[in-house]
Amino acid sequence: MSTLEKIKGIGPKTIQILERLNIHTEEDLIEYYPYRFDVLERSNLRDAFDGDKVILDGIVQTVPLIYYFHKKMNKMTFSLNCGEAILNVTIFNRAFLKNNLKIGTQITVIGKYDKRHGNVVASEIRFGMLPKEAKIEPVYHVTNGISSAQLHKMILMALESNWQPKEIIPAYLVGKYKLDDKRSSILEIHSPGNKKSLERAINYLKYEELFLFMLKMNQLKKNRVWEKGISREITKEAVDEFISQLPFTLTADQLKCVNQVLEDMNSSRVMKRLIQGDVGSGKTIVAIISLYINYLSGYQGAFMAPTEILAEQHYQNVQKMFANYPIKIALLTGKMKKKERGEVLKQLASKEIDIVIGTHSLFSEDVYYDSLGLVITDEQHRFGVNQRTKLKEKGISTDVLYLSATPIPRTYAITLYGDMDVSNIHLKPKGRREIITEIYANTEIKTVLAKIHQEIRQNHQVYVIATQIEESEDDELENVKELKDKFERALGKIAKIGMLHGKMNPEEKDKVMEDFLKNEIQILISTTVIEVGIDVPNATMMVIFDSYRFGLSQLHQLRGRVGRGDFQSYCLLLSDREEERLQIMTKTTDGFKISEEDFRLRGSGDLFGTRQSGDVRFHLADIKRDFPILLHAKEDSMEILESPEYENGKYSYLRKIIEKSMSLD
Repeated sequence: MSTLEKIKGIGPKTIQILERLNIHTEEDLIEYYPYRFDVLERSNLRDAFDGDKVILDGIVQTVPLIYYFHKKMNKMTFSLNCGEAILNVTIFNRAFLKNNLKIGTQITVIGKYDKRHGNVVASEIRFGMLPKEAKIEPVYHVTNGISSAQLHKMILMALESNWQPKEIIPAYLVGKYKLDDKRSSILEIHSPGNKKSLERAINYLKYEELFLFMLKMNQLKKNRVWEKGISREITKEAVDEFISQLPFTLTADQLKCVNQVLEDMNSSRVMKRLIQGDVGSGKTIVAIISLYINYLSGYQGAFMAPTEILAEQHYQNVQKMFANYPIKIALLTGKMKKKERGEVLKQLASKEIDIVIGTHSLFSEDVYYDSLGLVITDEQHRFGVNQRTKLKEKGISTDVLYLSATPIPRTYAITLYGDMDVSNIHLKPKGRREIITEIYANTEIKTVLAKIHQEIRQNHQVYVIATQIEESEDDELENVKELKDKFERALGKIAKIGMLHGKMNPEEKDKVMEDFLKNEIQILISTTVIEVGIDVPNATMMVIFDSYRFGLSQLHQLRGRVGRGDFQSYCLLLSDREEERLQIMTKTTDGFKISEEDFRLRGSGDLFGTRQSGDVRFHLADIKRDFPILLHAKEDSMEILESPEYENGKYSYLRKIIEKSMSLD
């Protein structure tokens, strides 16, 4: 692969910045696609509404005036003659542009239109007028030290070389779908000519991504058919006896899942099953029964959680469920003392421990199992494939059970998790109260604060979610801090307020969550790192700022943090936009219905807007919007894998790509 040094303008410092974007070679740079496209087209003020984003060009009419406030902030104002009107332009912290904005200078202004006052609050000023035809500009995800425009310039420099990409899609499929070739598609996506040609380029590249993805999924499925499992002969009566001793009755969905797991574990092939269901639907008890089935067959079980505090909570629950059984249970986490950890490792290797619960520590190199028969992964999408595989490989023909509280519709699940069997838990245990969800405008913050105050007075606890407004984690941190300061001023006298965000180390996060669990913190200001957390039965309110920025499934996940106890719980969504989409949250608490709506409504966003993606991430494709392409890719990839030509070596280059992809997971 070609190196980056040979591209003009890229030196050692720039290479370091590019590596933070996972760009290491010329090919990586060329295949670093835009995440959205801005269309530079002159706005018609007569059709613009108050608050709309507008793009206008014109001539500077007055000398800019600068006002300074606070320590380093400034505001610049001037008049712009844009032909159909003379507008006042305001822009913040751009005082350095003043000398270039002389009267008569031609400029383009991008900003928010204040129709009533004839004002535009500009986010950007460019010198020169707009072209007659609409111009499409690619926008790239970047990091500190490089702008989207700079990255675009580097990509264009790389494209000027004699670079020739490898055509991955077989020629007969290119013909079947009347696709362009790869080189012209890549050239077009980085330098769009018009909307139609850009759509053609994107279609090629989306299909290529989804074709490779389904090729890998179908290969995994083929491999699994031949993977022999552990021979077990556990009777249904033995499992039913354990279930009858539980202090609650299982739902029909839970019983169905248990029977499917029992059938899998008694079969001759390795179990690979995903159980998905809402927070609170009862996936954990199915996991515990699965551990019991595995114990009855004489094998060790491992239960992996994404955080230490959640692992500890699972450990306590499992101990409680097996209190009357001679089953040795242990906890293994990264913060254990060396001596304590050494004892657990020794007992795992000698089979004195039947069930171990922990974090990624469970697959550390120094951890050895005598006879690992079952691996359970909670919130499976939080771990990389490589992490899950490492734990599975600690045993021989180990059965695997994945749990996920992020349900997706069955049709999508069967396609995306093609190498797994999928079980769904729809019904919730009896007695659980529905969470009341309400939407408030930002101007109604006093009403929201009053509701929070009421919950605190009843000795309940509250989560407050701050959104990450910019790409930078520093902006996320500032956002959470700013919100915490505001809540300190508003409610600091009656409540202890804590803060949780992605820049804290695991120990700090666990300490904050422990304090919240003990009610030493009453209001927890957090980013979405709280999405996968622990049970805090006393938490009765979830407040989400800028809720319109989140997908419905993520809002539902956040809402699931409350309603864990016997108290009525609430979710308050704050939004400065009226969105019909958010109304869905007030009408149902069924995660499967919400995910269906999320898939239907969100998609990949407008082609010329911000693309949103879920747990399975692609450069361009979106499993929701592009599901029809995914289905074609599924059929086409299976056709290739089952063809004699694949076995005879005609598609050896595809085999190499799949093998490489699997080794990197």
